[in-house]
Amino acid sequence: MPSRLLPPGIEVFERGWLSANNIFHFGEKDVSLVDSGYCAHQNLTIDLVRNALNKHGLSHLNKVVNTHLHSDHCGGNAALATAFHCQIAIPAAEASAVQDWNEDLLSYQNLGQECPRFTHQGLLIPGQEILLGRYPWKILAAPGHDPHSVMLYQAEHRILISADALWEEGFGVIFPEMWGEPGFEEVAQTLDLIDSLQVDLVIPGHGKPFTDLEKSLATARSRLDYLASDLDRNARHGAKVLLKYKLIEWRSKDLDLVNEWIANTPALQSAAKQLNMDTPEFEQWLVQSLVKSGAAQVEGQTLVDLA
Repeated sequence: MPSRLLPPGIEVFERGWLSANNIFHFGEKDVSLVDSGYCAHQNLTIDLVRNALNKHGLSHLNKVVNTHLHSDHCGGNAALATAFHCQIAIPAAEASAVQDWNEDLLSYQNLGQECPRFTHQGLLIPGQEILLGRYPWKILAAPGHDPHSVMLYQAEHRILISADALWEEGFGVIFPEMWGEPGFEEVAQTLDLIDSLQVDLVIPGHGKPFTDLEKSLATARSRLDYLASDLDRNARHGAKVLLKYKLIEWRSKDLDLVNEWIANTPALQSAAKQLNMDTPEFEQWLVQSLVKSGAAQVEGQTLVDLA
């Protein structure tokens, strides 16, 4: 990681793909964590934060800030709030959904994932600034992967926390398009916004921080063109990512239970409809596609994750 580009008071906890990266910010007036990982890793997230606090002689965590409310970015919220009595700040557009814990608006049931219920005390409003550790960060709207996602930009040090709007070699699944809502144009607009910023270091939601913004933007735009040119491509890609993600959590699973999960996950049923497949056909295709890609293998009646 190009740590020389990180100013004092910022540390990145690079996580595996089940949990989003965590960014630890600390200063005299504030200690904050951006994104909290998946609930299955919540104990590790607590340990990472506690170790960082001890390392720097800090007594408390003020707040957790979520770039968006997918389960891999906020699944540790409830555990961190209990462990550290910290506040939680979320994108403003998600306020009512979190307050009511509205399963129809939140993504967890739709994507077949889990997230322990949490409450929020702060809102992230695009165009405003938020203090994270020692530095002010501008909140930027970043729709596409998620309609309500935000990024965080530190102009003085030219650092962008891009969440899943931009990775070194792409971006997060364009989920809205899987159920008939717009997403492709929103991704394009978000990439244009990133391109307009002065950035020396990008801290993505997944993968190591990187510096070659021009190359990553070119890769992302090429990927977007590929997906947007055929709606079925995005549906197939999103379906495979969702099953792979769940399999990372499971490690292995009886095929009957895998198929039961597929049948009960609304986003996957939307993908099946998009691809004109009935449920049994779609279940068979999805498992075989993951195996064919080298991301999984079938051992007897069990689907097994391959790194």
